[in-house]
Amino acid sequence: MEMISENRAFGGTQGVYTHNAHTTHCEMTFGLFLPEEAKDGPVPVIWYLSGLTCTHENAMVKAGAQQWAAEQGVALVFPDTSPRGEGVADDAAYDLGQGAGFYVNATQKPWAPHFNMWDYISEELPSFLQEYAPLDMSRQSIMGHSMGGHGALTLAMALPGRYRSVSAFAPICNPTAADWGRKQLSAYLGADEAAWAGHDATLLMREKGFDGPVLVDTGTADQFIDLLRPEALAEAATARRQEGSFRLQKGYDHSYFFVSTFMEEHIAFHAEALYAD
Repeated sequence: MEMISENRAFGGTQGVYTHNAHTTHCEMTFGLFLPEEAKDGPVPVIWYLSGLTCTHENAMVKAGAQQWAAEQGVALVFPDTSPRGEGVADDAAYDLGQGAGFYVNATQKPWAPHFNMWDYISEELPSFLQEYAPLDMSRQSIMGHSMGGHGALTLAMALPGRYRSVSAFAPICNPTAADWGRKQLSAYLGADEAAWAGHDATLLMREKGFDGPVLVDTGTADQFIDLLRPEALAEAATARRQEGSFRLQKGYDHSYFFVSTFMEEHIAFHAEALYAD
């Protein structure tokens, strides 16, 4: 692991690091915030997955999460959104390729060699961090924004017992039924839509649900709300009688002004689950 930077923040440390990842076959960058309590032993961890066009840096700088994580004594991990670098496939469009990994394991050319973000987030990076950082991996929660909200919800429901809580800001809720989803899932996973089902939060909610609390916030003025389809996820959760809150926040858009406004609530929501016992 190579340190890019470390800065003191709210009594803890905000670091940025790189490592060579075997799942994505390239160098990956991530941010890690450790609260002051990490000096005394392992602390619970919240994963934050970012959205389209983002890197590890967007939420780390704009979300205001460190203040509330320090208050609750939890760590934050900010992974990148895709593999990057020379030799990694890309696309001219903003919503495919580098910066748009969609948190899947690609099976199609030219994406398959590197675009294995599902395994990177669920397996490799947690194992790597457990070796190098004082994190209590028995107490994990996950959250995300937009494409990252999609990733957080799908990972949480597909990996029962892994995360104690899940939350999302303006997630892509039903990608198999929207342009933000069908394009990427067909490119990465192929034309067989049966392969897409495990990466659709609405379909997973209908089939599996989540064994724990769920919190989802979407702004009523979100310029992408028709692509996000929050009503589909809410309907599936209601039909399943899923424990959770699915909120429409009046006047808020898709930006990090929206994310930072409700970040304190989301961190507190996860901390309650992480410290439940």
